[in-house]
Amino acid sequence: MTSKSEYFMKQAILLSKENLSKVSGGPFGAVIVKDGKLISGGSNQVTTHNDPTAHAEIEAIRAACKALNTFSLEGCEIYTSCEPCPMCLSAIYWARLDKIYYANTREDAAELNFDDEFLYNEIGKPSEHRKIPMTQILRDEAYVVFKEWILKENKIHY
Repeated sequence: MTSKSEYFMKQAILLSKENLSKVSGGPFGAVIVKDGKLISGGSNQVTTHNDPTAHAEIEAIRAACKALNTFSLEGCEIYTSCEPCPMCLSAIYWARLDKIYYANTREDAAELNFDDEFLYNEIGKPSEHRKIPMTQILRDEAYVVFKEWILKENKIHY
């Protein structure tokens, strides 16, 4: 790992440490970098915002998209103080980040009762075997909208 990478990881760790001292969420921080420049940072704001999706990585992604005025973060890297949970990992893929650097592992997080293993296991199960029941209804009505999307000429792919 280069010293520049270590510098950016230290910034993510610093955000996690600052968050811990503010008691504004969990001990997690993340930064997004493009072309060797820090674009955004975020820390866990779940309890501050009463938003279970306000993880550090999500906060950093939202801020980077706003700063760069785009929904695609191609060409960017994320440095996060902990291995991303399934939600954050999915968001990273949706945002098209090029690389993930992380410090603590998901096993380290589990020791603090931030245990994502249940979610990793749930995702792999068929929907009928998941803990939260899933019921499909009105597919034919909803599919009409999908068909319209296919025909729409001025759509923006993402």
